[in-house]
Amino acid sequence: MEQLSAGQNGVAGLKKYDVKVAGIVFMLYCLVGAGAFGIEEMIPDAGPGMTLILLMIFPIIWAYPISNLVAECGAILPSEGGVYVWVREAFGEFWGFQAGWWGTVSTYITNGVYVALVADYVSQMIPMSELAVHVLKIGMILIFTIINLMGVKEVEKVSTVLSILIVLAFLLVAVVGFINWETNPMDPMMPEDYNIIDSLGGGICICVWMYCGYECISNMAGEVKNPQVIPKGLIIAMPLVALTYILPTLGGLASLPAGSWQDWSTEGGFGGHNVGYASILTTHLGDAWGYIFLVIAIISQCAIFNTYLASGSRGFFVLADDNLCPKFLVKVSRKKGVPYVGIISLAIVTVILAQSDFTTLVSMEVVFILALYIILPISVIKLRKKYPIEERKAEGLYFMKGGRAGLVFYCGCPIIIAIIALLINGTDYFFIGLIGTGTGPVVYLIFKWLYGGMYKSDPAAHPLNSKTRLAFGDTFRVGLYMIIAGVFSFAGQLWLQWYEIDYGEWGPDDYDTFGTMIPTILDILKWGGLILAAAGIVLVLIGKAVEKEANKI
Repeated sequence: MEQLSAGQNGVAGLKKYDVKVAGIVFMLYCLVGAGAFGIEEMIPDAGPGMTLILLMIFPIIWAYPISNLVAECGAILPSEGGVYVWVREAFGEFWGFQAGWWGTVSTYITNGVYVALVADYVSQMIPMSELAVHVLKIGMILIFTIINLMGVKEVEKVSTVLSILIVLAFLLVAVVGFINWETNPMDPMMPEDYNIIDSLGGGICICVWMYCGYECISNMAGEVKNPQVIPKGLIIAMPLVALTYILPTLGGLASLPAGSWQDWSTEGGFGGHNVGYASILTTHLGDAWGYIFLVIAIISQCAIFNTYLASGSRGFFVLADDNLCPKFLVKVSRKKGVPYVGIISLAIVTVILAQSDFTTLVSMEVVFILALYIILPISVIKLRKKYPIEERKAEGLYFMKGGRAGLVFYCGCPIIIAIIALLINGTDYFFIGLIGTGTGPVVYLIFKWLYGGMYKSDPAAHPLNSKTRLAFGDTFRVGLYMIIAGVFSFAGQLWLQWYEIDYGEWGPDDYDTFGTMIPTILDILKWGGLILAAAGIVLVLIGKAVEKEANKI
C-alpha cells in the first residue's frame, strides 16, 4: 500500500492537530445536523406519519451508506480535500475537479444562509434596524473567521461546546414530549387528498438535505494527526444525528393537540400561531422556554457556519495545490499552519451573499450536493479494484463489510435516492442545477489551460496532449460529461412534464423561481439535452482521434 503514502501526508505547510474521536463526532454533528431545525417544513408537506417514517428509514438507506462510503475512502486516502482526492485517484483530475468544484461551490453559495438565519432569530428577540442587522452578520462572520484562523483544534473545541448544548436542548424536547404524550403522532399518515407520490415529494428532498454533510469532515483530514479517528467518528455521529431528529419530532407530534401538525414551520414556537420544537417547551413548561430555545436555534446556525467555514475553505486550497485554481489560494499561515486565504475568501463571499435572497442559490446548491453523492459511490467501486480489500485488511484499515451484496447496498442506495431527489425537486431546481453543475467542465478547461494542473507538479505522471494542452483523455471526458448531462436533461424533462404538469396539474404560482416560463424551460431541457448529447458524441469521437494522433507523435 505504498502508493497511498502521499495521500496520508496532507498538503505542505498545514499544521496537524491531535483531534480525538469525540471531537470528530461533534464536528460531524455540526456539519450534518446541529439540531432538527428544518424538519418542521417536512411535517405539513409530507404529513406527520410520512415524516416520521422517512426520518427512520433515511438513516438506513441514505445516511448509513454515505457515512460508510466516506469512512472507507477516508481510511485508505486520509488526505486534505476528501472527495476531490478520492475521485481524482479513481478517475483522474478532470472528474476529481468536478467533485471538488461541486462540493466547494455549494459551501460558498449557502454559507451565508446560516448567517442570515441567525440575524432573523435575533430579530425575533430584539427589534433591530437594517444597519444593526448588517453589523450583526458581519460580527458573526468575523468571530468565526478568527476561530477558524486559529486552527482545526479551536474549531473542534467550539463545535464540541455548541453541539452539547444543542443535543441537551433537543433531548429536553423529546423528554417533555414523551411525558406529555396525548395524540397519535402518526395520524394522519399524509395530508388530505395526497397520494404516496405527493407525500414523498414533500419530504424526500428535505430529508436528503437533513442527512447530508458526512463527507465534509474529510476536507480537513490532512490536519488531523491520526486521520483514522475520522472513520470511527463517522460511525458514532450517524446514529447521534438520527436520534436527535427522530425522538424530538416523535415526542413533539405526540404532545401537541391533534391537527397542529399542519402549523409546523421553521419559524414556529417563537411567537405567532406557527408550531415548532420550541412549542413543546412553551406549551408544557412556560413561555420563557421559547426564548431559551430561540437561543439554541441561534447556536445551531453558528455551529453549522463555524464548521462549514472550516470545511469549505479547504476546497479551493487543495485544488490550487494541484494547480487547478489560482495559486494564491494555497497560502498557509506560518504560525498556525491553516489555509488563511481560503478561510478569508469564504468569509468575504459570505458577507456578500448573506445580504441576498437565497431561493435560487439554494436550489442550485442542492443539485451540486446530489451530483457529489452520485460520483462518490462510483469512485468507491473503482478504488476497490485499485486497492483490494485484502491489502486493506493487512494494514487494519476500515472497509465496508458485506462483500459484493454490501457494496451494492452502500453504493446503490445513495445513487438511486440522489437521482430521485433530483427529479422530484421541481423543474426550476432541476434546470438551475444542470446549469450550475455544468460550470464544472468549463472552469476546469480554463484553469487547466491557465495553470497547467497536475502536469505542473509531475509532468512524467500527468503528461499533456500537445494539441489540446489538456491531460490525455480529457477531450473524451468532456464529451462523456456532455452525453451524460444531455441524456439526463432529456429524460428528466419527460418525467417533469408528467410529474408536475400532466399528473400534478401545477400552475405558475406553484414554482419558486420561473413561474410561467416552466413549459418553455421543459422545451429547452428537451432540445438542449438532445443537442448536448449529440455534441458530446462528436467530441468523444474527435477526442479518440486526437489522442490516437498524439500517441503516434
